[in-house]
Amino acid sequence: MFILLLGAPGAGKGTQGALLAKRLGIPKITTGDLLRAAVQAGTPIGREAQRYMDQGKLVPDAVILELIKDQLAAPAAQQGAVLDGFPRTAAQAELVDRTLAERGRRLNHVLLLDVSEEELIRRLAARAGTERRADDTPDTARTRLQVYRRDTAPLVAHYAQRGTVHHVPATGTVEQVAGEIQRIVGR
Repeated sequence: MFILLLGAPGAGKGTQGALLAKRLGIPKITTGDLLRAAVQAGTPIGREAQRYMDQGKLVPDAVILELIKDQLAAPAAQQGAVLDGFPRTAAQAELVDRTLAERGRRLNHVLLLDVSEEELIRRLAARAGTERRADDTPDTARTRLQVYRRDTAPLVAHYAQRGTVHHVPATGTVEQVAGEIQRIVGR
């Protein structure tokens, strides 16, 4: 089962994706984690990504796609994966759809985590304080939310045509949101 988690920065994709992947016994493929690891390791992709991340901009498709293809080809992802953070645009969605189709697979569910902008800013500010993430400062967070609305939100229409999009109210407790996701996914 391949599941895509969509939602603005701070919507809870990381938390819910980890819970879902554990419950289903499949890996969670997180572009943010992959990119942060590349940045920390000082790889060429990491240095390139850092320039974009510091400005609150999205890392270009070509960089992300190579990281994702490697993850989808891994033995652990043969039975499925939870995708968190990619695809972010309709063009990227086409690339993911094509990559999965080459393996005889498709996205089974697209879960859109709905959270108000006010709550997102609050969550990102709290996360910046506890995790010391430069990409969660108030100014950068606002930029990230603008970029999300402009580039990522239209992705919902791409998947809505296939009837795979499910809106998940993500303002309850972690357990409440996880329960709603479990109800939708059916496991």
